[in-house]
Amino acid sequence: MRTTPAPISEQVLIWGPESAVSIEESEAVAYCRSLAGGHYENFSVLSSLIPVEVRDDFAIVYSFCRWSDDLGDEMDDPAESLRLLDWWRGELVKCTAGQATHPVMIALAGTIKRHDLPLAPFNDLIDAFIRDQHQTRYETWDDLLDYCALSANPVGRLVLMMLGEPRDNSHFIPSDAICTALQLTNHWQDVSRDILDRDRVYIPREFWNSTDFEDRLRRSARQGWAVDDTFLEESRQLVSRCVDRTWPFYERGNELIDRVSPANAPLIGLFRDGGAHVLRTIETWDCETALHRPTLSKTRKFLLFARAWLRARTTRSGGRS
Repeated sequence: MRTTPAPISEQVLIWGPESAVSIEESEAVAYCRSLAGGHYENFSVLSSLIPVEVRDDFAIVYSFCRWSDDLGDEMDDPAESLRLLDWWRGELVKCTAGQATHPVMIALAGTIKRHDLPLAPFNDLIDAFIRDQHQTRYETWDDLLDYCALSANPVGRLVLMMLGEPRDNSHFIPSDAICTALQLTNHWQDVSRDILDRDRVYIPREFWNSTDFEDRLRRSARQGWAVDDTFLEESRQLVSRCVDRTWPFYERGNELIDRVSPANAPLIGLFRDGGAHVLRTIETWDCETALHRPTLSKTRKFLLFARAWLRARTTRSGGRS
């Protein structure tokens, strides 16, 4: 049975910097496996497309990302988040020397060694969550892309390295494009939730068409309908502009599907196809994400997964996808 992990505030009491709990590597791997399987259904859906020999490594890297994200977003105090993220980076350094105490970092030491992973992608992710504590608005589109380079692109590179793909720009550059597209799609999907729950606006200020856009966005998102006669159309146009700028990243990422090994293409394709479908759904919703948050239905998730699974089965049996 899948269990829901305890809130990060409770887990920090058990595993945080003041913890004295000791744990073996096998227990640490089991913790990561449980965390990955229990947090969201997405990892479980993906797991049958992940090669068995690296499935635990995927769960471990997922757990690193999950803890990093939660330390940045779920502590309700930027100062405390900064303190814990600094500790978390210290644990990352310790893990390579076999001195870490957190279960994720104990498990991660083995993953880093098995796949000869560099520390830079992990540090970039931590940098992104530290940046979240200082920056909640973005002046320009390029500024936002710079954030995506830290918060999203390292994950794709780690995935490719764990899958044994070549470590070169012919793979990394289209992977970065897909990951940036996924991050941007998430921002345009969560416009209302970001302003209400995180006090964050990812639509760059250079796109805003009125000086009071942010105030009107907050009030509209809170009540669920536009605060005046023009806000709905203005917000639609802004989100639509952002969506239009996101599609080229998915298109640039298409070449990665042809470059990775046939065994890995279905998994990479599922990442891309799922994000592209969400972006298309935003368009179908007339880009009204300042008021509502569109989601993938369970049926659509199943169909996307089924297509990827069939593609993988065909590839493994020696056929053509």
